[in-house]
Amino acid sequence: MGASDFVNLPNIGASIRRKEDYRFLTGGGQYTDDITLANQSYAVFVRSPHAHANIKGIDTAAARAAPGVLGVFVGADVAADKLNGLPCGWLITSTDGTPMKEPPHPILAQGKVRYVGDHVAMVVAETLEQAKNAAELVEVDYDVLTAVVKVTDAARAAPLHDAAPDNHCYKWAIGDKAQVDAAFAAAAHVTKLDLVNNRLIPNAMEPRAVIGSYNRATDEYTLYVSNQNPHVERLLLTAFVMGLPEHKVRVIAPDVGGGFGSKIYLYAEDVCLTWAAKKLNRSIKWTAERSESFVSDAHGRDHVSHAEMALDKDGKFLALRVHTNANMGAYLSTFAPSIPTILYATLLAGQYTTPQIYVEVDAWFTNTAPVDAYRGAGRPEATYLLERLVTRAGWELGLAQDEIRRRNMITQFPYQTPVALQYDVGDFHSLINRANELADIAGLEQRKAASRASGKVRGIGYSSYIEACGLAPSNIAGALGARAGLFECGEVRVHPTGSVTVFTGSHSHGQGHETTFAQVVAARLGIAVDQVDVVHGDTGRVPFGMGTYGSRSLAVGGSAIMKALDKIETKAKKIAAHLMEASDADVEFANGEFTIKGTDKKVTFGQVALTAYVPHNYPLDKLEPGLNETAFYDPTNFTFPAGTHICEVEIDPATGEVRVDRFTAVDDFGTIINPMIVAGQVHGGVAQGIGQALFERCVYDEESGQLLTGSMMDYAMPRAEDIPNFTLDTLSTPCSHNPLGSKGCGEAGAIGSPPAVINAVLDALKPLGVTEFDMPASPGRVWQAIESAKH
Repeated sequence: MGASDFVNLPNIGASIRRKEDYRFLTGGGQYTDDITLANQSYAVFVRSPHAHANIKGIDTAAARAAPGVLGVFVGADVAADKLNGLPCGWLITSTDGTPMKEPPHPILAQGKVRYVGDHVAMVVAETLEQAKNAAELVEVDYDVLTAVVKVTDAARAAPLHDAAPDNHCYKWAIGDKAQVDAAFAAAAHVTKLDLVNNRLIPNAMEPRAVIGSYNRATDEYTLYVSNQNPHVERLLLTAFVMGLPEHKVRVIAPDVGGGFGSKIYLYAEDVCLTWAAKKLNRSIKWTAERSESFVSDAHGRDHVSHAEMALDKDGKFLALRVHTNANMGAYLSTFAPSIPTILYATLLAGQYTTPQIYVEVDAWFTNTAPVDAYRGAGRPEATYLLERLVTRAGWELGLAQDEIRRRNMITQFPYQTPVALQYDVGDFHSLINRANELADIAGLEQRKAASRASGKVRGIGYSSYIEACGLAPSNIAGALGARAGLFECGEVRVHPTGSVTVFTGSHSHGQGHETTFAQVVAARLGIAVDQVDVVHGDTGRVPFGMGTYGSRSLAVGGSAIMKALDKIETKAKKIAAHLMEASDADVEFANGEFTIKGTDKKVTFGQVALTAYVPHNYPLDKLEPGLNETAFYDPTNFTFPAGTHICEVEIDPATGEVRVDRFTAVDDFGTIINPMIVAGQVHGGVAQGIGQALFERCVYDEESGQLLTGSMMDYAMPRAEDIPNFTLDTLSTPCSHNPLGSKGCGEAGAIGSPPAVINAVLDALKPLGVTEFDMPASPGRVWQAIESAKH
C-alpha cells in the first residue's frame, strides 16, 4: 500500500483524543520514581563543587559507618572492577583525516573532576534520608585548577584531558571552499553576521530517574530508567561499559515525563546503579533533584559562529560560508559530535538555491556539563544562523523579508543541495504565501501605528526553515560516523478475537504514540482504534528498536509497523482465500473485509483472525497457525519537514519588555495522522523556541566555572502568560519514500521559532538604533541595548 492509498483510509487525519491521556489525567501513569521494588535501597551522588580540580584523596570512612549505609563507591572501585567509561556513539573525522579526540568518561571521577556536578562518589543506604546524610560525610581533598567555560577561550585554557592538550576535539568541514571563495570575490554584495546560539538546560517535567536491580538466581539485571531509547541504553551499557551479555539485561522505560533529547543518552547514574545492584544484591533507586538536573543533564546548543552570504545585485544567493565553534562540554556525550556537524552543517542550504556552501566547525572541550542533542539537535542552530543572515541581507538590500526569501526558494524537486542532502519534495512558496495570509501582513502598518501611539514599538520576523528528520539510512549514517544502525522495528500481534497489540521500538514520552500508531493499524485492518494496544519502552517485550528522537517515530517506526501489516495482510489473504475456496490472488481487502473479485463472497478480518488460531478449516500444508509478524524498516533518505513561521512582537522601550503578540506557523509535515496531536507538538515546540529567544540562557561564572543559572530562580522559562494563541496551518507534500508519506513534526516548532522571534525583535528595535542582538531578548538585555544605541 502506498502513501496515496493510505491517506484516504478511515481514521487517518482524524483528531482522535489521545488514548494515553486518561491514565495521565487520573494519576494512573507510572513513572520510574513511582516504582518501588522489594528490598529497595537509595543512592545519592557526591558531586564536584569545582569546575576543574585534581582529586588528591577521598575519605569515605565516616560515610561508610553512618546509619543505614550499604556501600560507598568511588572511582577506584570502578577501576578495580574494570568498568569502561561512557561511550560516544558517533565518530567525527577531522579535516586532516585523524579521528576526533575521545577522552575517557569514567562513571565516577578518577583523579580529576572536569565540571561542577561531575560524579565523585555514590552512597547507597536503606533510606533516601540516610543516603543524603552519609553523602555529606564524604570528604574530598581537591587541588583546584583554573577553569574555562566559554568556547572561544578553550584554545588558550588549561587542558581538561591528556588526550586533548589544546582542548580541541575536532575540526570538520563540508563544501568546496575554493568555489565559495570565488563566488564571494565576484559578489555584488556580502552580508556578514556574528552570532551566539545560547546554551540551554532541557528541564523536562520529570527529572531523570533510575532503578537498578539484580537477580542472583538467574544472573539477570533489570534497569528501570527514564529514557527515550531503552534498546540503545542496553546496547551501550552491556557491550561498551559493563561487558555483559545483552540478553541478561532488561531495560524498562515506563511512562516518561518529557525528554527533549536529554533522555536519549547513557548516563553515569544508569551504569552506577546497575553495577552496584549486583555488588550489594539490592535494588537501588536514584531520582534526580531539580538542582541535580540543572548541573548533570546534557545541555543543548552553545555555538559561536561567523557567517557570510554572497549575493548578486538582484538579491540572489551566490554562496554561504560559515565558521562555528561548538562547545562539547567536559566530555563527549552519546551523540554530541554529530550535532554541530552532520545535523547542523548539512541543513545550512535551508529552503534556498544557494549554489555553493562551505562550513567549518571546530569543537572544543570546556569545564561545563556535556552538550548534546536538544529538541531539534543541530537543525535549530542551522536555521537560526541562516534565517538571521537572510533577514539581515534583505534589510541591507532594501528587500522585504518575504521577498528575499521568495527570490531564492527552491522550486524544482528533487533538489540536491551543496551540503550532501537531497530534498525529495516540497512547496516552499505556498508555505510562505499562506503564512503571510494568516499573519495579516496587510494590517501590519496599522498595528505598528497603534503601538507607536501607546509609546511602544512593533516588529515582524520571518523564518523559513527546513529540517532533516528520521535520520539517515544506516549505511549512510555509518559512513558519516554513526556507531549504531538507525532502523526501527515493529511487531504486530493479532489475537484470536481480532484485537491487536503492536510492539514498537519507538518510545513515547509525550508524543502520543499509543494513539497515532493505533490509528495507523486500525486504518489498515479496518478495526476500531480501541481494539489496538501499543507497547513500547521494554526490551523484554519489544524485539528491538532505536528509540525516539529526531522526529523519527512515525516516519521510521510507523513505517516498520506498516511493513509488518503488509505481511499480516498477505497471510490473512491466504487464510481468507482458503475459507472462500478461491485463489489468494483474487482476494481483495478493504474496510476490514476480505472479498473475492467479481463475487459477493466475503469474510471479516475477525473471522480470519479466529481461524488463524482455531485452524479447523485452515491450509495447514501451506501456512503455520497464528497471525503475528515482525518487520524492520531502514529509511532510504531523511524526511524533510518545512515551513514558514512569522512572529510579531511589541516592545516597551522604557522597560525592554518584549511581548509576542502574534505567532503564525504554516508547516508541511507530509501525511498527518492526527491533526490535534500534530498541533500540540507544534505548540510545545514553538513555546520552547520562544523560551530560547526571550528567556532561557545557561550561564557559568567565567572564573570559577560555577553554574549561575542553577535553579528556576535564575534560569527563566516561559510561562503561559508569555505565550500567545498560535495561528497554525499545514500544507502537505507527502514524503516520497516511506509508505505513510509522513515527515515528522516533533521538533519543527523549536526550529522555526527562535529566528522568527529575534528577527521580529530586531525589526522593532531598528528605529531605535539597535542593529544586532543575541538571544535571549530578556527585558534587561533589551533595555541595555536600547540605552547603548542612544550613545
